[in-house]
This record gives sequence, structure tokens and C-alpha cells, in this order.
Amino acid sequence: MIVKMLHEKGLKAEHAYTAAFASIGLSVVSWCGSMKAESAGTARADRWGIFVGEWAPTFFALGLALANYERDHDLLHPITH
Repeated sequence: MIVKMLHEKGLKAEHAYTAAFASIGLSVVSWCGSMKAESAGTARADRWGIFVGEWAPTFFALGLALANYERDHDLLHPITH
């Protein structure tokens, strides 16, 4: 299971959510940067923004899968002190 492997490698739901929000921010930055740096117009800037922004839903879905795994894993393996 991919989610289990990612969890065991140290990836947490918070990391995926952070990556999703960063992708949204980078989407806006890439759109603005393309508008200012290139003379190709709005169509090209839109493509850059969409290209980077497409990763956000993937990261949110991965974060949700990791959060569910972490919740279920904690129920099965409670930490005792």
C-alpha cells in the first residue's frame, strides 16, 4: 500500500496539506510571473498557472489518505507511556 509506505518513510498528512497550499500559492506566483516576464499574453500565463495548480488536489487527496491512515493506525497501535 502506497500510503503505508509513505507514512513509514515519515510523510505525514500535514506535509501533504502544506504542499497543496504551496501549490496554490505557486500557481498564483507563476501566473503573475508569466504575465510580467513574458509577452505571450494571458493565455500562456493561464497555462502556467493551471499546470502548477493541478497538483493541489492531488496533494489534498494524499493528505486525506494519510490522515485516515494515521487515525486508523493510532487506533490499532495506541502509544502507551
